[in-house]
Amino acid sequence: MSSGTPQQQIHLAELLAALSHALDITEGQPVGHCVRACWTGLHVGQQMGLKSGQLSDLYYTILLKDLGCSSNAARICAHYLADDLTFKNEFKKVDGSLPQVLNFVITQSGVKANMADKFRSIITTLRHGGQITRELIETRCQRGAAIARQMHFNDAVQQGILSLDEHWDGTGQPDKLQGLEIPLYSQIALLGQVVDVFFMNDGRDEAIKAVRSRAGTWFNPKVVDAFLALETDEAYWQTLARNDLSDIIYRFEPGQSARIADEDYLDDIAQAFAQVVDSKSPFTAGHSERVTLFADLIAEQMGYAEEKRRWLRRAALLHDIGKLGVSNSVLDKPGRLNDEEFAEIKKHPVYSKDILANIRAFGDIAPVAGGHHERLDGKGYPFGLKGDEIDMDTRIVTVADIFDALTADRPYRAAMPVPKALNIMREMVDDAIDRNCFTALCAAIAKFDQLPTADRQAGELKAVS
Repeated sequence: MSSGTPQQQIHLAELLAALSHALDITEGQPVGHCVRACWTGLHVGQQMGLKSGQLSDLYYTILLKDLGCSSNAARICAHYLADDLTFKNEFKKVDGSLPQVLNFVITQSGVKANMADKFRSIITTLRHGGQITRELIETRCQRGAAIARQMHFNDAVQQGILSLDEHWDGTGQPDKLQGLEIPLYSQIALLGQVVDVFFMNDGRDEAIKAVRSRAGTWFNPKVVDAFLALETDEAYWQTLARNDLSDIIYRFEPGQSARIADEDYLDDIAQAFAQVVDSKSPFTAGHSERVTLFADLIAEQMGYAEEKRRWLRRAALLHDIGKLGVSNSVLDKPGRLNDEEFAEIKKHPVYSKDILANIRAFGDIAPVAGGHHERLDGKGYPFGLKGDEIDMDTRIVTVADIFDALTADRPYRAAMPVPKALNIMREMVDDAIDRNCFTALCAAIAKFDQLPTADRQAGELKAVS
């Protein structure tokens, strides 16, 4: 099931087109949103006469425009008392006019809250909504640009992501840039986003109407003209609706032969997307990297070769990528989850497995991501696997995940001391977790605690690098 063998080189375009689907579910968008926005953006860019290198930068700007999208989810839930996924989807339809904004605030705030809390949320929004919106967008855009920088994209791509929500007339966020102060890639990416939101919700005519009505306000009229030149291009519209558009997009990338994802780059991509996942909730900050550290320590103790440990580190980094599709109203709930909420939580390993299984570079780690909440006695989730149905790689990540869950703060309790956590896990041996993995964890922790502070910090850096 788990090979741990070196990945073949793949085009970066293929990898990111597939991973963009994880960003789609974080934004509450139908899967394929970023890919469809990219299809539109590339056609607009071609209409405007962009050169191959410019089209390549535009391509990556749009595919990665939502890299920072998880960073504001917790605050949206806390302030608006709303499901962040539904909230984000509906917010993209608002044109900024006062009637639409007021209607949105009233209908989306406190959807599941009592009337008193709902009223307080609405009043706070009406009083401070501009500042709150600016801060949410600023966090999202700055975080997205920072992750793009970590993924080695140039300043043009970073700036394109940073200024995604700026508007031509200066009413956008976060810096109220105006006119040609806004990077062209941002202008085109925002248009591509709006086209897809309205196309998927209301159809072709409404998408065209939405863009035309925003000319001179949201959008540069020249960019709008370039899009309207596609109004009767049946091939463009028919392809926009295709289920296999992701495959078409990665083959369509301008100059794609120059962008190959080798083993080092795959490590960087895994680490970058782990940050996207961990930004979703204040209670999961650093979770994926800590699980990776603990899994690597266990694997080292169990005699795994370095090549296999590298593979396992990627699996640990991405094991929770499916949490991007779970609302923060569930992830951050301070009390006990009800049956409906727990059923939602139980979906995240399925999402993780499905996302990774569709990525050629990461397909062989999908079973680990999908199985990290299974138990040896068959009482885990989501598939009820038991015994030999759970491979050793998955067992290692499970033990690492449980250890971090117990020793880190959670919405419903404070972090446990390590000895208490290990005592709890000791009671789970052979029923829920693998004995050899737990023994290796204990041995690694004992060895770790004996190191001088400087050596221990160096070990941490090495294990997650």
